[in-house]
Amino acid sequence: MSSTSQKRKKIQKKFKNRGYNLKFDALDEILVFADQFPDDDDGEAIDLLLDNLQETHKSSTVDAESVRGLINRLLGAHNAPEEPTTSASSLAIIDAFLVPKFGYDSVKKKFNEHKSSLPIHGEASAKTALYRERFMLLSQRVSRAEHFSRPAFDAEMSQFENNEISSIQSLISQRGRKWVMGVISQLEDGHFYLEDLSASVEIDLSKYKITTGFFTENTIILAEGEMQVNGIFQVITCGFPPLEDRDKTLKAHSEYDFFGGGTLTKEETIKLADLERQAVNDTFVILSDIWLDDEEVMRKLETVLDGFESVETVPSLFVFMGNFCSRPCNLSFGSYSSLREQFGKLGRMIGNHPRLKENSRFLFIPGPEDAGPSTVLPRCALPKYLTEELRNIIPNAIFSSNPCRVKFYNQEIVFFRQDLLYRMRRSCLVTPSSEETNDPFKHLVYTITHQSHLCPLPLMVQPIIWNYDHALRLYPTPHTIVLGDKSEQEVCKFGGTTCFNPGSFSTDSTFVAYRPSTQEVELSAL
Repeated sequence: MSSTSQKRKKIQKKFKNRGYNLKFDALDEILVFADQFPDDDDGEAIDLLLDNLQETHKSSTVDAESVRGLINRLLGAHNAPEEPTTSASSLAIIDAFLVPKFGYDSVKKKFNEHKSSLPIHGEASAKTALYRERFMLLSQRVSRAEHFSRPAFDAEMSQFENNEISSIQSLISQRGRKWVMGVISQLEDGHFYLEDLSASVEIDLSKYKITTGFFTENTIILAEGEMQVNGIFQVITCGFPPLEDRDKTLKAHSEYDFFGGGTLTKEETIKLADLERQAVNDTFVILSDIWLDDEEVMRKLETVLDGFESVETVPSLFVFMGNFCSRPCNLSFGSYSSLREQFGKLGRMIGNHPRLKENSRFLFIPGPEDAGPSTVLPRCALPKYLTEELRNIIPNAIFSSNPCRVKFYNQEIVFFRQDLLYRMRRSCLVTPSSEETNDPFKHLVYTITHQSHLCPLPLMVQPIIWNYDHALRLYPTPHTIVLGDKSEQEVCKFGGTTCFNPGSFSTDSTFVAYRPSTQEVELSAL
């Protein structure tokens, strides 16, 4: 039996003796923590972890989120690794199904965390709640925007022109130009409506002027216009709700852990920020579309691994995003045993690079056509049946959901594998504006950041698990967004956020080397 397997069993036994049920993702975190103490044969580090856990954790089930913050505190910010390994104190990987859910209370003007478990198959009311919570999230954000906030004193004293937002219901009794905020919907064929929490109104877009972005059904917009005598709201100008600076959002909601990486004290945040600046040698290598059943692709991947094996400091993290097969793994796909063997072959390929196997971690994120229960978002991790052999060879392999969140010290990174650009362009209700840019990728980045959502497509185009729509939120706006897309690789920096597409490795031989300490993106290709 390998030393890693023995260590796993020893940890599981210790937790079981104390009455804890240890989840697989938590075990991975604890293993990395235990590896920081190679001379600890008696397991004193694990005992210390358990002692602290008993003081703070009341549930019998222990997941990665429960132990991550505790491990950070025990290791201490001073314990930064000298080798280019990535420890649990510097890197946290958050599965979409473990992201905490918050709902906004418009009466108390605060967020409330949803504490109970969330069913995958929600009630019909959960679908309504999905739209309401998206609207309330952006509405409270807009309420802090200078141009749309209600002035506390005389409007003449304000340095900004005040554009107070009216409810749609109030348009019946008001005349003149008004600003309204609502969701674009098509309640009747060929007739578009704007809907808020009070009412809906048909809109006329024949004389509109729009800002940058893809305007699809389900997107939330701000529109300036005037109510006509026929009961139709004539739109003059419309755009997305203004983006809020990340620091301003955090200042308004400093006590909430929206990202799921755990809350930190001010002192811990300062220490981790300093460590992040010092981690200049840390590199993430990101590849999308790795077809394991294509010999040419596997040869190209081996070339990439050979190259990084020989560099002075090996990458701390490899991110492999699907699809992992050149054919869709749907009901007609009958080669799962073959795909399992191909994952094992990938594990042996990585194992042939001892420096990478020892010092790097490997994160696997499923693609839209990979094996799984359905194409609904968020997608769960790849089935263990397919990855079991690879797991045995590469203990540093992590299999997470799509989307997936990664926290590197203080930096928040979101990974999402979806062919989103094509689908958003196809679903547009109006031709995108070319006034500021003609670049479709910039339109896409502008849309998802202003909507604070990774996939603002209609649910009939891209189904989403109603109770887990919060896992696709981009609030506060993360530092980095990685959009794995089959379109050409590209990088865009907007509003303090770095967003890039690594391209398709299988078709274009492209990938990205990302340096998180400086947010530098190196577009690479073979």
